[in-house]
Amino acid sequence: MNFRDKIAGKPEGQEAQAEMRESEALDQEFEQALRNFRLSVHAWSEAAYNRPRAVKTVRQRSWRLAAGWALGCVLVAGSVSGGVYERHHRQELARIAAAARAAEQQKQAAEAKAREEEDLLAQVDSDVSRQVPSAMEPLAQLMAEDESK
Repeated sequence: MNFRDKIAGKPEGQEAQAEMRESEALDQEFEQALRNFRLSVHAWSEAAYNRPRAVKTVRQRSWRLAAGWALGCVLVAGSVSGGVYERHHRQELARIAAAARAAEQQKQAAEAKAREEEDLLAQVDSDVSRQVPSAMEPLAQLMAEDESK
């Protein structure tokens, strides 16, 4: 036994040789297991590499692209038509409000004209309805002067 074996703590004699044989047997068994594992990995890789793959055809990709563009166009068209409808709706509301204001102004103008006519008729009525006929007017004025004195 050499110095390295003593430092490493290897036992001497037959026991040491028995242990060495056991460890060599284990090492060989371990090597065999690794070799089998390596072979199975290589076999699996080869099988996976040679396996036929499902390749997406151009037709599938083009349909997906066309469907995406179609949905995008529908979205844009819906947004634009919604904006146009909203603008039209606001214009209609403004037109209705303008018509209501015009009707209110016409109503106020008709009421003012009716008041003017009533005032004119009242003035004509007061001018026509005298207490004293026009021939007797000078006498009525003299009487009014006498009463005030």
